[in-house]
Amino acid sequence: MKILVINGPNLNLLGTREPEVYGTLTLDAVMCELKKYAEKLGVEIEHFQSNIEGEIVNAIQRARVDCDGILINPAAYTHTSVAIRDAISAVKLPCVEVHLSNIQDREEFRKISLTAPVCVGQISGFGAGSYILGLKGLVDRLNSRKL
Repeated sequence: MKILVINGPNLNLLGTREPEVYGTLTLDAVMCELKKYAEKLGVEIEHFQSNIEGEIVNAIQRARVDCDGILINPAAYTHTSVAIRDAISAVKLPCVEVHLSNIQDREEFRKISLTAPVCVGQISGFGAGSYILGLKGLVDRLNSRKL
């Protein structure tokens, strides 16, 4: 089983960007922990990060060729990108949306996710643990489809 992990804009600045909101772990550290957890689950993960909406759309479209699911933190594009929403919907792969912070406890505009309705689930507010929880949920969903 292979999962594409996508991180959107500004997540490359984790560890230094608003640590009171996003924590002090770098994106590399978060992905390292996620990779260790994926190995325990017997799952391969491929990581992709971009600050550019079109590159994220392209990555989602490429995933339909060799991935079983997508774990995505669209970051700011969560609230603005119809293009990313449409790409998730088009590829018909199970997708879980994750966020480090609790988006329901932030600014009003962050409480609306354009992408969550086309995902099988959304996890937010658990810091780096959101990725672990999201991957676990996605793998469980994929395994239940095989029964």
